Amino acid sequence: MLYPELDFLDRFEAAAQDGFKAVEYLFPYAFEARELAARLRASGLQQVLFNAPPGDWDGGERGMACLPGREAEFRRNLAQALDYAGVLECPRIHVMAGLLPEGSERGALLATYVANLRWAALEAGKQGVELLIEPINTRDIPGFFLNRQDHAHEVVAAVGAANLKVQMDLYHCQVVEGDLAMKLRQYLPGGHVGHIQIAGVPERHEPDRGELNYPYLFSLLDELGYAGWVGCEYRPRAGTQAGGTSAGLDWIKPYL
Repeated sequence: MLYPELDFLDRFEAAAQDGFKAVEYLFPYAFEARELAARLRASGLQQVLFNAPPGDWDGGERGMACLPGREAEFRRNLAQALDYAGVLECPRIHVMAGLLPEGSERGALLATYVANLRWAALEAGKQGVELLIEPINTRDIPGFFLNRQDHAHEVVAAVGAANLKVQMDLYHCQVVEGDLAMKLRQYLPGGHVGHIQIAGVPERHEPDRGELNYPYLFSLLDELGYAGWVGCEYRPRAGTQAGGTSAGLDWIKPYL
């Protein structure tokens, strides 16, 4: 989502020049894994996260882990993601839950979701890869299966795999639930949060604008001993204006 003013392959160098040590993105599959690995090496960056194939993204699909009848496709897609993770030396993959089919209820799909994640965690574990599930707000993705932190942690408990964790996006959490500091205090000590993402609320721009006090939340992450990554998953206010992403990074300089 950062550096939209640049071609995708040129964003690695730009991120490194701005002081980032690691990157994440939605999907790598439009590019050869070896080409992406070369960009990472040249920029001295670490790949820390990407998503498994979500199905027909352009057609509106947002994952298939919860969808009965799509199990074979889910398994093929995870295999592709694990192949990329191996080449990119990426330690974690986000598996999108998918959209509720019209007329369906979450409870009816839960067994499929848990079974798919249990199988996927086993396969990923053979490669030393961590799987993540993410609650996403229904304003950004209407009808998404997983929306709340408590539901995500219930799923992790039901699957019972040590390498399945929650991707806690503070933007999504604020939109759906709020009370972020208490949510962090509740869930971080258990060790089941594998990755954190941030954005300003409500516009999803830089985190120094909007209703959230990120300096306080960053201090709380330190207080709680969070040792993972914090991903900047926001849309720069400058859009595709040349240099716009870098111009909006004053907020991060104290942390870099």
